Amino acid sequence: MTPAAKMKHPHDQPAISPITRRILAINVLALAILVGGILFLGEYRRTLIAAELEALKVQALMLAAALGESAVDTGDANDADAGGGVSQRFVKNVVHQMVRRLVKSTGAGTRARLFDSGGVLIADSRLLLGRGGMVQIEDLPPPDAGGGGILTTLLDVYDRLTQSLSNGNSSPIYHESARQKANDYEEVSRALAGESGNATRQTGAGGMVLSVAVPVQRYKQVLGAMMLSKGSGDIDAALFEVRMDILKVFTVALAVTVLLSVYLSGTIARPLHRLAAAAEQIRHSHNRQDVIPDFDGRADEIGNLAASLRDMTEALWQRMDAIECFAADVVHEIKNPLTSLQSAVDTAVRIKNAEEQRQLMSIIKEDVRRLDRLISDISDASRLDAELSRAEMGPVDLARMLSTLLDVQEATTGRAYKPLLLIDQQGDLKINGMERRLAQVFENLIANAASFSRSGGTISIKARAKDGWIEVIIDDEGPGIPKGKEETIFERFYRDRPEGEKFGTHSGLGLSICKQIVETHGGMITAKNRKDAAANIVGASLTVRLPAE
Repeated sequence: MTPAAKMKHPHDQPAISPITRRILAINVLALAILVGGILFLGEYRRTLIAAELEALKVQALMLAAALGESAVDTGDANDADAGGGVSQRFVKNVVHQMVRRLVKSTGAGTRARLFDSGGVLIADSRLLLGRGGMVQIEDLPPPDAGGGGILTTLLDVYDRLTQSLSNGNSSPIYHESARQKANDYEEVSRALAGESGNATRQTGAGGMVLSVAVPVQRYKQVLGAMMLSKGSGDIDAALFEVRMDILKVFTVALAVTVLLSVYLSGTIARPLHRLAAAAEQIRHSHNRQDVIPDFDGRADEIGNLAASLRDMTEALWQRMDAIECFAADVVHEIKNPLTSLQSAVDTAVRIKNAEEQRQLMSIIKEDVRRLDRLISDISDASRLDAELSRAEMGPVDLARMLSTLLDVQEATTGRAYKPLLLIDQQGDLKINGMERRLAQVFENLIANAASFSRSGGTISIKARAKDGWIEVIIDDEGPGIPKGKEETIFERFYRDRPEGEKFGTHSGLGLSICKQIVETHGGMITAKNRKDAAANIVGASLTVRLPAE
């Protein structure tokens, strides 16, 4: 089985990336919700209904006034009521003709019905009187009405859904009785009582019927009620036209949204795919020519991520180089005492002289102690990286720490060789760090200064707080630092010890460990020579700078 068939790399890019799908879904959903809310048009629909009802009322009042003036029979004295008034009633033949002629002026689709004071329907514009009897007339819809296709069906479904979510429309369903009476219509009953009324009713096809009823009066006497009704076709057409305009804008906005979403996702997904592929290639490759793509031209998070990945990759290569160099240095440093030890052991086997054997045994012991010290320092240096990455930092009082270290140094240094330790501390010397490791730094630096100082010399320690930094300067009166070695002394296994010091006493890792600890705390350590007025070297000066708390 080929490696490609064994596993699917995480950077394998699908036809449409997940980021593209998410961006498209979010943008399209937001646009759809916005358009869905606009398409509801509830307030606009109510405004159109109110305007239509008001227009029907005006028309009904005009018809009622015309009928009250022209289609009423005042009767004679014998028909007078008990109060001596004049009896007034509609002339049915005249009423039928007037209702049909007057309703034509109100526009197509309007239906007029006239009820007398007893609630009986006496005229209907949809009923035509003739020799053959009474014929019902119904206006046919335009040829293309009701054939709006899928879009109209979807809008109808949308209307029903929004109505059900908003508890529907409270208007009753319109059912017309075969023999209509005033009691069938609440607005007609109100009109017969002398007040105008209106109503909105739903039809089975999803439309509406709007109706208005006004009283027909003559000399303040209510003779009947004029009812005008009209379907919601004009309102539905107006709403449909507005919705079509909205959908046209939505189509354009949707196309722009999709294009912009694809472009946006491309500017994110493609670079991330390239970064993932490059990282995967570097992980499986040992070739340093494989690098993270350069997106420095992008002044955004993708560019920052690419730069960070490149820096991280370079740091890993440097760390690997350092590990290789460290391993090589360790082998070299251990090989020397082992070679000396092996030579001494081989020689001791052949020599019979007791004194020479004791000398060889002394050499063997020194080499063993040297190996033990070297291995201990190497072990400490190899564990340092892992420990520094895991350790938690806390408040550290450098003033108290330095005072304690000086007390320890004075108590442990032999009396035959004991430099004078002076300390000068000013300001708040508190930092955030690892107390044990910082104590190791200053212990090493003080011990290093003491090892180079002459008997009776002085080691001066100055600690200052300045501009957000804590600066600790350790000056000695030793021979100084060889010229050009100010940086080299911090390298691993570097040795430049005073004359007369026993070989192998130091491993050459002390200053290197100090530098690593200080830099982990965000600080720096430097070294230079101290000179007098005549430019003569009078000692070395090591400076540690750490960020204040």
